[in-house]
Amino acid sequence: MQQKLPTLAVHWNTTPLARILGPMQEFIHQSQSSGIILLIMTVVALVIANSPLRTWYMAFLEAHVGITAGPLVLDESVLHWVNDGLMALFFFVVGLEIKREVLVGELANLRAATLPILAAVGGVLVPAGIYFLLNRDGDAARGRGVPMATDIAFALGCLALLGNRVPLGLKIFLTAVAIVDDLMAVLVIAIFYASGLHLAWLGVGLGVLVLLALANVFGLRSPIIYGSLGVLVWLAFLHSGVHATIAGVLVALTIPARRQINAPTFLARAHGILRHFEASQGEEPKRQAEVQQSAVLELEEACEQVQAPLQKMEHALHTWVAFAIMPIFAFANAGVALSASSVGRESLPVLLGIVLGLTLGKPIGIVGAAWLAVRSGVAELPQGVNWQHMLGVGVLAGMGFTMSLFIASLAFANPDTLATAKLAILLASLLAGVIGFILLRRVPQAE
Repeated sequence: MQQKLPTLAVHWNTTPLARILGPMQEFIHQSQSSGIILLIMTVVALVIANSPLRTWYMAFLEAHVGITAGPLVLDESVLHWVNDGLMALFFFVVGLEIKREVLVGELANLRAATLPILAAVGGVLVPAGIYFLLNRDGDAARGRGVPMATDIAFALGCLALLGNRVPLGLKIFLTAVAIVDDLMAVLVIAIFYASGLHLAWLGVGLGVLVLLALANVFGLRSPIIYGSLGVLVWLAFLHSGVHATIAGVLVALTIPARRQINAPTFLARAHGILRHFEASQGEEPKRQAEVQQSAVLELEEACEQVQAPLQKMEHALHTWVAFAIMPIFAFANAGVALSASSVGRESLPVLLGIVLGLTLGKPIGIVGAAWLAVRSGVAELPQGVNWQHMLGVGVLAGMGFTMSLFIASLAFANPDTLATAKLAILLASLLAGVIGFILLRRVPQAE
């Protein structure tokens, strides 16, 4: 036991680096794996939607499920529960990731964060501009937010297929871009896709958010408190006219990110507990069992205190979001019936706006903004990354999918226009994935 203590000390002495890279690398690994599940569920939804099972599929999504709690009655379709309920958890995890990255991750250092931030801004504005040029009037104009998003699961999944040919710095850059991209998508949803504001409900939601912020300030760390009040915020936003998923992001920003004890304190406490545990070896069996059990419980409590609630929640929920919520969302939203009407003359501007926005607008915006940032000296490329890498990853960022499908469901009330938008998103994501993979595959490996 004594021989293992130095290893423990070394681990905690490297905590600042691990705190930055550890969550990011875990996020990248899980996102890569979940991309496979997303792809499978997308194909399944497409096959069902274009088969005799389509009637069953649509009936299932339109079936109503009700929940009654006293005077409160929620009676919504399965599709509504997925898009407004389960996706609130998705956005909650997005909010946790954004807060972590801003506090201790790639976005914490302004110099390092400048490149992905500016690249993400370019990758949002250019695709939206291309779409707007083709769809200036009518309901179609509401879709300008659709080609703005990047699906990190699919994009990182493509990078994973390239193995060691892709430097870690490029994966981290793409992840940081996608997180900033998600933040801007959240702002777009909150600003442009709110409808019929009910100020009383909005006031209730904001009031509960204030309570959550005060709970953080006064050091309350129980997940039960934040979870219970978070549900109230979601219910209030659901009735307020602001999309309910925004509640997930706002609640995430109130979750405590500080630890109760720091690494040196934990290390000293762990050493003392382990010495106490080891000293019990000479005790009689009953006494030894009591001492060791007490030591284990005390060490477990110390491990809990050295982890921030934000870190614990993100770790606990990310797997559920990546491997359950996102695939369910894909199954419920990717089922598009392929027909000639989806690419007809009336729907062609929407289709072209989304496809060109994602496949051309994304790389032009990301690479162009990054080049200007590096050229002006305000940022520099990550280690081991060259402009061929940047072009490839800019194209991969055109894989919009999850967030693009979600925004499309908010933007288009007409079922035919929505079907066209979904088809365009799927086509653009496929093109971006294939072309981006080929471009990165052709980049010579560093010797």
